[in-house]
Amino acid sequence: MDKLKIINGKILTPNRLVSGTIYVESGKIREVGAGNIEIPDAHIIDAKGCYISPGFIDIHTHGAGNHDFMDGTLDAYLQIAETHARYGTTSLYPTTLASTMEELEQTFSVYKEAKMKNKKGASFMGLHLEGPYFSLNQRGAQDPKYIRNPDKEEYLMILRNAEHIARWSSAPELEGSKEFAETLRSFNILPAIGHSDAIYEEVAEAFEWGYTHVTHLYSCTSGVTRKNAIRYAGVIEAAYLIPGLTVEIIADGVHLPASLLKLVYQIKGAEKIALITDSMRAAGMSDGLSVLGSLKNGQPVIVEDGVAKLPDRSAFAGSVATANRLVRVMRSLGEAPLLETIQMITSTPARIMGIEKTKGSLTKGKDADIVIFNENIDIKVVIINGELILNNF
Repeated sequence: MDKLKIINGKILTPNRLVSGTIYVESGKIREVGAGNIEIPDAHIIDAKGCYISPGFIDIHTHGAGNHDFMDGTLDAYLQIAETHARYGTTSLYPTTLASTMEELEQTFSVYKEAKMKNKKGASFMGLHLEGPYFSLNQRGAQDPKYIRNPDKEEYLMILRNAEHIARWSSAPELEGSKEFAETLRSFNILPAIGHSDAIYEEVAEAFEWGYTHVTHLYSCTSGVTRKNAIRYAGVIEAAYLIPGLTVEIIADGVHLPASLLKLVYQIKGAEKIALITDSMRAAGMSDGLSVLGSLKNGQPVIVEDGVAKLPDRSAFAGSVATANRLVRVMRSLGEAPLLETIQMITSTPARIMGIEKTKGSLTKGKDADIVIFNENIDIKVVIINGELILNNF
């Protein structure tokens, strides 16, 4: 559809809610305004009083629809993108796990092909490498046999694919992290603090190196610790104390209880928080046995109570959340107003990842990534780059 007109909806603009019309042409938003805008020959979608939102942006997801990006197949990539799109995600960052170099090389190869062939799912915006440079103590569900300190020879080899890497999560307290972070910044890749046992002083130093974002706050991130009777603040406290640090949270209602969702929101504010699924292959599937990571080398997990767990139930193993669930939970349990909740899954992640010029808000000239949903955040319509992907009206 070259021309598309959305009417009778409550438009979530960057600053306020407007009852009006959105006009899309050639994949771009051309007009956003109150009332009816006359557009001859446009295809019309009646929003029927529902909310019209920017498309959701998931900057941390491992899979969905019984597929994981670490499966290393074109079908896995395309099916994950299509599954997430049904729940309102229009842009996502495929996320890896600590793994073998062979699996990582396969990931790069498939990503390049999938990005070109992805026509029906959420757009691929760049890879997020999660690991292997992590604290063993904060590994969570990451496989310990792959965890190690930054290896310059190794990461320079990986960075031959830098054009496809948008972000790399690691533990900044590890030896060699300063040079690693500075190298990433030279390639315009975001260094993020993840699976880290750092204390506040180490985080403050890492922030100066370019670590400006915290991966899944509260999940595999250190808090207050005691060493020789002296208390030290950790990554969690540093996230609150350093104004420039942005954070992401798994707002599935399980990883963080209502009290912590409200705490993060009240201290950091919507402009510093990104809602993420951190979803694994069981997202969009029923409860039962599953696998975290690739089918070949992944770890068995069990999905129950709305979350994936290690078989011994000692730790969560990624979420099974979809983007609309994050919005629903943050609005109800986190008690954030809808406009600010939407900001946390649209404009804030767009700014964190440096794509705010084209994504993240219903603004004239930006890509026509649009979602329509009702009061329960049930997805009715999904439009990606001006193409109608889903219509449940």
